[in-house]
Amino acid sequence: MLFNSYTYLLLFLPLVVGVFHAMRGAPLRATFAWLACASLFYYGIWNPDPEQPWSPKYLLLILGSCVANYSIGRQLSGHRGTRRGKLTLVTGVTLNLALIGYFKYIGLFAKTLAALTGEGLTIPAVVLPLGISFFTFQQIAYLVDAWRGETEEYHFIDYLLFVTFFPQLIAGPIVHHKEMMPQLQRPRIASRRSIDFSVGIAILVIGLFKKVVLADNFAPIATRLFEVAASGERSLTIGEAWSASISYALQIYFDFSGYSDMAIGSARLFGIRLPVNFHSPYKATSIVDFWRRWHITLSRFLRDYIYIPLGGNRHGPTRRYANLLTTMLLGGLWHGAGWTFVLWGGLHGALLCLNHGWNWIRKRSRLPSLPRPLAVVLTFVCVLIAWVPFRAGNFELGVSGSTDAALRATRSILASMFGFNGLEAWPDRSAYVVKASHATRAVFCLALVWFLPNTQQVMRRYLPVVGLRQLTRDPVLVGPRHWWQWRPTPAWSVFLLLLLGGVIYSFDKLSEFIYFQF
Repeated sequence: MLFNSYTYLLLFLPLVVGVFHAMRGAPLRATFAWLACASLFYYGIWNPDPEQPWSPKYLLLILGSCVANYSIGRQLSGHRGTRRGKLTLVTGVTLNLALIGYFKYIGLFAKTLAALTGEGLTIPAVVLPLGISFFTFQQIAYLVDAWRGETEEYHFIDYLLFVTFFPQLIAGPIVHHKEMMPQLQRPRIASRRSIDFSVGIAILVIGLFKKVVLADNFAPIATRLFEVAASGERSLTIGEAWSASISYALQIYFDFSGYSDMAIGSARLFGIRLPVNFHSPYKATSIVDFWRRWHITLSRFLRDYIYIPLGGNRHGPTRRYANLLTTMLLGGLWHGAGWTFVLWGGLHGALLCLNHGWNWIRKRSRLPSLPRPLAVVLTFVCVLIAWVPFRAGNFELGVSGSTDAALRATRSILASMFGFNGLEAWPDRSAYVVKASHATRAVFCLALVWFLPNTQQVMRRYLPVVGLRQLTRDPVLVGPRHWWQWRPTPAWSVFLLLLLGGVIYSFDKLSEFIYFQF
C-alpha cells in the first residue's frame, strides 16, 4: 500500500487515526496493540505478484523476525557485557544477516558465481520482502544496544510496534529504540491532539506534492535516457547525459524527501515524532556534510555499528581511510544487490577520504575554506557523478538483471558527460528521446532545492522531527523565527490547498518510492 495511493490516503490512514483517537480512554497498551495490528495489516496486504493468490508467508516472516529478536534481546539484557551475552549477540546478528543475505543477495551471489566460473547455480526464485533491509538493521541495532546495557525491559507489544510502525516500516527512517520507546510509553496529552493533527496533515501534503508533482515528472526523463545508454542504441550527447544525471538526482531527491515527509506527517497524526532523515543534502558544502544530511539515520547506523566498531579514526589515518572505504562499500551493498551499487558506495568512500585528507591539509597549511557557493556546486557535481552508477544499478536488480547493462550505462553516460562521445549539446530532432525543454525544468527545480527552505525549516515552530535541535549548523533552525514559517493560519491553509490541487491534477498513476526496492 503506497503512501501516494487513494487507498492509503482516503481509507487506511483515516480509519487507523480515527480508531486510535477514539480509544483515548482505553489502556495505553490497547492503543499500541491497535497500531501494531494496523501496521501488520499494512505490511501483510502487499502481494509481490497480484496475479497469484495472496500468501501470509511475508507477514509470518516479519512476525518471526520480531519474535526472535525480542527473545534474543531479553536474553542479552540478562547477560550484558558477559561472554555468554557476546555469543548470544553474535548468534542474533548472524541470524539477521543470514535472513537479509538469503532474500536480498542470493541472486547476486548466483549471477557472480556464474560469471566467474561459467557454471550456473540453480536457485529458486526469491522475492525481496518489503522493508527487510530497514527492519533488519533496526533490530540489529537493538540487539547491540541490549548487549551494551543501553536498553530496558520492554513489553512485546511495545517492541512489535517499535519495529512495525507503518509510517517508517517500509523505507525508514531507521528508528533507534531511544527515540521511539519513550514516546510510546508516555501518556498522551489531549491538548496537543489538534496541533499534532494540523502539523501532520501539513507535512503529509508537502511530501505528497514532492512525490507526485515533482519526483514523478522527472522519472520518465531519467528512465528513458538511462535505457538508451544501457541498450547501446547510441551514445548520449553531452546535453542528454547531464540531463539524465540531473533528472535522476532531482527525482531521487524529491522522491526520498517526499517519502520522508509523508512518513513524518503520518506518524505525527498519532503524536509520534520520527527522527530527522533528510535535510537539504544538495546544499551540502562537502561530501562529509552531504552524509550528515542524506539518509541521516542510515549514516548514523553505518557510523555507530560499522565504522566505530571497525576502529573509526582511533588507529591512525591509514586505518581510518580503510574503515571509511569498508563502511561505504557495505553501505552501497545495503542499497542494492548489484555491483554498481557497490561502485557507488566505493565512490562515496573515496570522496570521503579525499574530503578528510583535504581538511587535514587545509588546517595544517592554514588555507581558507572554499567560498560557500563554490563548495556547494563542487559537492553537487561529485554527488551527481556518483548517482550515475546508482541509477544504472536498477539494470542489475531482479532475476533478469544484467551487470553488463548496468556497467554499459554507467560508462556511456559518464563518458558523454565529460565530452568523450562528442561535444554536441542536443541531438537532431529526429533522434530526440526527451525534449530539450526538460533541461530548463531541471534548472528551475535546482533553484528550488538550493534557495527554498526545507520542511524542517518551514515547520520549525512545532518541532516536526526528533533531532531537530542537533542540527545546530543550520541558522534557520537555531536563529530567530521567520514570518514564512508554518502556523495554522488561513494563509497557510490556502497554500496547502493549492499544493493539494496540484497533487490531484497530477494524480493519474501510482509509482513506488525508489527506496522501496532496497
